[in-house]
Amino acid sequence: MDFDKRMTQYISSWGGNESVDLETAVLQGKATNGGLFVPTELPKVPTSRLESWQALSYQELAFEVLSLFIDRDTVPASDLKRLIKSSFAAFSNPETIPHHQLGDGIVIQELFHGPTLSFKDVAMGFVVNLFDFFLTRRGQRKTLMVATSGDTGPAAAFATIGKPSLDTWLFFPEGLITTEQARQMTTIMAPNVHPVSVTGCRNGSDDLDEVIDACFLDETFRKEMCLSSVNSINWARVMTQTVHYFYGYLRHAKQVGDPVHFSVPCGAFGNMCAGSIAKRMGLPIGKLIVAHNENQTLGTVFETGVFEKNDICNTHATAIDIAVPMNFWRHVYFSLGFDTEQVSSAFEQYETAGAVTFSPKQHAKIVNGFLHHRVSDPDILDTIKSTWEEGSYLLDPHGAVAVAAARRYRESVGAEPIVCLATAHPAKFPNTIELALGIIPKEGQHQSLEDALVACERKYCCGNESATKTIQETMRKVASVR
Repeated sequence: MDFDKRMTQYISSWGGNESVDLETAVLQGKATNGGLFVPTELPKVPTSRLESWQALSYQELAFEVLSLFIDRDTVPASDLKRLIKSSFAAFSNPETIPHHQLGDGIVIQELFHGPTLSFKDVAMGFVVNLFDFFLTRRGQRKTLMVATSGDTGPAAAFATIGKPSLDTWLFFPEGLITTEQARQMTTIMAPNVHPVSVTGCRNGSDDLDEVIDACFLDETFRKEMCLSSVNSINWARVMTQTVHYFYGYLRHAKQVGDPVHFSVPCGAFGNMCAGSIAKRMGLPIGKLIVAHNENQTLGTVFETGVFEKNDICNTHATAIDIAVPMNFWRHVYFSLGFDTEQVSSAFEQYETAGAVTFSPKQHAKIVNGFLHHRVSDPDILDTIKSTWEEGSYLLDPHGAVAVAAARRYRESVGAEPIVCLATAHPAKFPNTIELALGIIPKEGQHQSLEDALVACERKYCCGNESATKTIQETMRKVASVR
């Protein structure tokens, strides 16, 4: 494969003079002005190369796609292959990401066969391994701060177990994620993994994102603790998630060039942003369906062009109960021609007024190639029930959001396949499954979760009203006795 000798640079989505290489962007997490790192260009994949990838396994394809972003000087080919192999070693399915046909051209892409049973494992394992690779080479150590709405935290916790270069602090809103999700973090006894339960989070994990933002903007604390993050604010997470779009497309396109549509349960918009990037790279995706729950931030901006702050609405699809989808700003950057001035101006209005209205021209570019659909709690339960009764296939609440949205557009997009991303194992949401079916079938159970429910817990607890101060004090104390 030919590689461009020029290494792509990464800049802040808010503009400014900062320009860094991939390694720095990954390790730093966020730009110093608080913006998200974005590339100044995207690699392009010609049809001939896509055709040559059709028979590849998931791990082989991951090597090819990630090599477009990671040059050989940054990570040699042998090391990249080793990192990929290690990242997927704990996946339970030999295919890594299997697919299930529901019928009527609707396909389930099962992203939940990793160690913590969610799609976060697909990118998180690789990103943490990449962190460890860079830091070990530098002889450095980092402290990761991770806010979670349910699935990111467990994936980050598992991936960092035993990594000598990393300490990972996981923050979750008490009572707003399932017991199963919480215990996947709090029953890990690794000395470098630190779960924190935060009470009083009116806006769920969005409140915790604000705490982390405050810590990152505190220059003294950021440097003292060597902070970084593996939330989807980190470019490496989004970059790695492009792979499963290439894999899903190549599995289900009759021939390269035919459209394949994707329906994606959307919260922070990181996964969908990856799909949009894959399409911009040359993957012949048809429509990208933004499937969201009662939290309507994304639905509103795709419908009207108004991006505004809202309070969280708690739903059955808890992991996408997010009112501030930060990766949407990356999508805006790409949609508006990599123009940081337009992005920065819009973000300033959003921060100042609580809302920004994109111009008709801007809105047309943002929604190009996208559809959207709101899925209510009753719709989620009905979709779980109907899918189970029709074919004994058990969806988790987030997969149900994707399937409900796919069914909404089944006729209008034509006969091409619609790949629905199932982002978590249904066993992580037993209350919702029982509410939908009246029972919890064996497909809604998993031994690892059963074991975690009876294991000892270790966690820190604090209230949201004083979280920034309390968390900084606690992190400093723990670091001092490490």
